[in-house]
Amino acid sequence: MTIDTKSGNGRTKGRGIGLAAVRGLGIALVSLPGAVLCLCLSLVSIALIPIGIGLVTTPYVLTRVRAFANWRRVLAAEWGGVRIPPAYRPLPKDANPWARTFGMLRDPATWRDLRWLPVDMTAGFVTALLPAVLWLYPLEGFAIAAGLWRVLPDGYWYGFVPVHGQTSAFGVGAFALVLLFFAHVLTPRLLQVHFRLTQAVLGSNQRELAERVRVLTETRRDAVDTSAAELRRIERDLHDGAQARLVAVGMDLGTIEALLDKDPAKAKELIAQARTSSVEALAELRELVRGIHPPVLAERGLGDAVRALALRLPVATEVNVELPGRAEAPVESAAYFAVSEVLTNAVKHSGADRIWIDLHHADGRLRATVTDNGKGGAVIEAGSGLAGVERRLGTFDGVLAVSSPAGGPTMVTMEIPCA
Repeated sequence: MTIDTKSGNGRTKGRGIGLAAVRGLGIALVSLPGAVLCLCLSLVSIALIPIGIGLVTTPYVLTRVRAFANWRRVLAAEWGGVRIPPAYRPLPKDANPWARTFGMLRDPATWRDLRWLPVDMTAGFVTALLPAVLWLYPLEGFAIAAGLWRVLPDGYWYGFVPVHGQTSAFGVGAFALVLLFFAHVLTPRLLQVHFRLTQAVLGSNQRELAERVRVLTETRRDAVDTSAAELRRIERDLHDGAQARLVAVGMDLGTIEALLDKDPAKAKELIAQARTSSVEALAELRELVRGIHPPVLAERGLGDAVRALALRLPVATEVNVELPGRAEAPVESAAYFAVSEVLTNAVKHSGADRIWIDLHHADGRLRATVTDNGKGGAVIEAGSGLAGVERRLGTFDGVLAVSSPAGGPTMVTMEIPCA
């Protein structure tokens, strides 16, 4: 027995084309009123933010807009094989209306959704409706050729063919057959055009994503290298400092034990020496711990830690702190050591006799500014302390900006995204 695979494939293709037309018609009928409603509600709600009403309504409206856009993403993936991953920034679950409203408005994905709505109600509507039109319009032509022309008003036009009698009706039928052929060829492609248009507006910029991946790869590598170097430094400091002193204390204690009966005076001298060595070892351990994570930073936060850091500087320093709360521990640590490195550079190289430090939080970013009245000329270059600060901040998606003209002053600004 033989199977006619060609006829089976033809029927499958025909069903697929008809399904594409039905799907396009369904999208067109739902997308036009849905896009118009979402756009109108969004504009009205955002306009009402200054009087307070929009603070309550905008999060709910934008959530519905996101749901509408995500529904279209699902259709694009299931019906067109076009994947449009959402890229919305997460919002805290316990955020107040103010934080939710402006958190959503600061999200670039929200503005992509709003730009997509007018595109969807115009070009999107047309590209979704065309597949159905290309299938339904030829049916009208066949009906006219079959005799429907008799009930149509005189001078009726089908496309560019005027209908006056049976002969012209046959011409309409031939034209409808041509349209049906084009519908058979173009219907799946037109629906694919609709989904590609949706992807072009709703999808995030691939070039930006590629650059983002590159930056994250570099900062991750820098973070791993920095962590390894820090571990080696800690190991070296322990081996050369506190560990050596503790070993010496142990040897002194062994000698003291042997001398207690034979030479008590010498034993007392060694006890004093061992006590001094233990105190020095303890001081070195405390300094090492302070270099890893200062206790004042853990206990009292970034502001007080920077104030304590400023008190130890040999240069007159003013500190201004305006922080509404505490950031996450890794962010505080990164900011603290970045400020510490910048201050060290200022003391060593700038020749300044006065330094100003400003810490504040605004627009979801922690900003630290260190200004000195030194000779200027500071630059970010490979191997410099500022380059190390830039790598440290890059791990947290932070940025470093330096303004240091010759003759000064020098201003170093560091920003880290944080809630």
